Amino acid sequence: MSAAAPASTGARVLVVEDDALLAGLVADGLQAEGHRVDVCGDGEQALDHLADLDYDAVVLDLNLPGLDGIEVCRLARQSGCTSRILMLTTRTDVADRVDGLDAGADDYLAKPFSLQELAARVRALLRRSVTAVADQVTVGTITLDLASHRAHVSGREVLLTNRSFALLAAFLAHPGEVLARTWLLDHVWDHAVDYRSNLVDVEVRRLRARLGVDAIETVRGLGYRLRSG
Repeated sequence: MSAAAPASTGARVLVVEDDALLAGLVADGLQAEGHRVDVCGDGEQALDHLADLDYDAVVLDLNLPGLDGIEVCRLARQSGCTSRILMLTTRTDVADRVDGLDAGADDYLAKPFSLQELAARVRALLRRSVTAVADQVTVGTITLDLASHRAHVSGREVLLTNRSFALLAAFLAHPGEVLARTWLLDHVWDHAVDYRSNLVDVEVRRLRARLGVDAIETVRGLGYRLRSG
C-alpha cells in the first residue's frame, strides 16, 4: 500500500499575460502539471480575478497594457492577496527586478524562458509555505501565529527554527490527516531533496522535543499525523 497524502486537484493558478500565444503555452504547461489555470490579458482583469478567487500562485507579466505588472502586484498586496507571485519580464535591469520584488513579487523570471523552468519555479513557490485562512491557527493545545512567526503550547511560547515552524504549519493545516514523508518534503522543504533521506524523521523528532507534548504520531508505513483532539 502506498503512502497517503492529502487529496489534491493541483494548485489554482492565474496567468496574466497579454500575448495570447504565450499565455496559452504557459497555461497548457501548468495544466500538464495538474494545476487549474485561469488566463487574463490585462491588469484590471487580473485584479478582478484576484478579488473573486483565492489563487495559490500568479504568473504575472510585467509589461501589461494599462496597469503594469508592478502596479497590479502592489494593489493586489494592498488588498490582502497572499498568492505566490512569479513576475515575467523582458527587462534585465536590476532596478526593475527590485521594484517588482518591493511591490510584493515572490520571484522573477526573465523572457525568453523554458516552460520547464517556469513550471519548476511555480512548484518551488508552492512549496515555500503552507498557508492558512487565518493568521492564527489552533489545534488542541497548539497555537501557531503565522504573522508573528510564534508558536505556543498551552499558552507557553515555544521557540522553533524556520524549518520546524514550517513543518508544524503543515501539520496544523491538515489536523488528523496522515501526511506522507514525500508530501512533507515537497511542501516544507524549499529545495530539491532526496526522497530516500531521513530529513523528515529527523525534523519531526526535533519538533516533538520542542513541543514537549505527544501531539504528532507516527503512522507506520505511511507517515505522520497531528492528533486533532
